[in-house]
Amino acid sequence: MTAFRIGIDLGGSKIEAAALDQGGAMRLRRRIPTPAGDYTGTITAIAGLVAGLEREIGARASVGIGIPGTIVAATGLVKNANSTWLNRQPLSRDVEAALSRPVRFANDANCFALSEAIDGAGAGQDTVFGVILGTGVGGGIVIGGRILVGANAIAGEWGHNPLPAPRLDEWPGPPCYCGRSGCIETFLSGPGLAADHRRHGGGAMESAGIAAGAAAGDAACRATLDRYAERLARALAGVVNILDPDVIVLGGGLSALAFLYDEVPRRWGRHVFSDRVATRLLPPMRGDSSGVRGAAWLWPPEELA
Repeated sequence: MTAFRIGIDLGGSKIEAAALDQGGAMRLRRRIPTPAGDYTGTITAIAGLVAGLEREIGARASVGIGIPGTIVAATGLVKNANSTWLNRQPLSRDVEAALSRPVRFANDANCFALSEAIDGAGAGQDTVFGVILGTGVGGGIVIGGRILVGANAIAGEWGHNPLPAPRLDEWPGPPCYCGRSGCIETFLSGPGLAADHRRHGGGAMESAGIAAGAAAGDAACRATLDRYAERLARALAGVVNILDPDVIVLGGGLSALAFLYDEVPRRWGRHVFSDRVATRLLPPMRGDSSGVRGAAWLWPPEELA
């Protein structure tokens, strides 16, 4: 009998759910709008998605959920969620009550990292660092096929460290919503890239437009992407110095900037405390399905046998 697992990616604008079979093949995938601002409605929506998938596959499944924040082990309450109506709520308790079963939760960046480590770009590697470069900057660490959560449930949150080795024009850096200035996120997120372009006289453009301009030969756009690659190299060199991962996988919208995979490793060596850097920088294999796949993989096969 096939053991199914359901993964749910709880986002700010959409909730996506998928059913994976025992081998990891995606059998079904569904997406609905998130009831933004409505905590009770969010619980109801999750329960409805699970019930619908289970009717279609004809079996009861394990459930894992990726959330845009984390659940504090000591209290069971959500913290650090940019979907703010989840913060300080007992999400795990309420979802488990609605589904009448144990449910596993993880930060959405951790789910991305787990998906890419299990059967994505980092498959077969011992230590994988998954990076989100999108509206925000996040990360997740997977070692031996398991997410590293950390004592404070913030392992991998590199985006709220200061940008390493800041230059004079990068200090003290843009203000961050976390209350500090010069965080990596303020430089390397999509909005951070666009803001940097404006600061250097390039006008109001989003990241896709900047990339297109650079490809067309626009000097200002090329300079913006050059600064971005240099900053990403410095920021990831700090990760390599501490974690020394086998693979770093980029995700989020800015992972589509193909030049980064050659340019960043070319630059990061001068910041890494080693005469040789074996760490590989790779694009994601699972794309926008990594979130739900990683959430489903929160229940490993041996626990469903």
